Amino acid sequence: MTSRPPSRAVIAASASIGEQLVTWRKLLGLTAAQVADRAGIARGTLARLEHGDGGISLAGFLAVTQALGQLQRVVTATDPYETDLGRIRADDKLPKRVRR
Repeated sequence: MTSRPPSRAVIAASASIGEQLVTWRKLLGLTAAQVADRAGIARGTLARLEHGDGGISLAGFLAVTQALGQLQRVVTATDPYETDLGRIRADDKLPKRVRR
């Protein structure tokens, strides 16, 4: 099965996230080499991520966010219970816990 190319929205989001990672790196006064080393990835991989390449592994992306001190914010941003909809719908859609 061949994969289809990413949508414009995904390409734009990748570019925006890449720019934001560069900004975090600069705000922290870190070089690209330092972030790549702390994340355990190649400098070229970090450069691709910072330039919006969406083909970087999730593990690589998360390692960079950890190196920049932003990992927990990424985790929280994807937590459905951090949204009004997630909290409201959880009672209707998820199984009830058994209380003893």
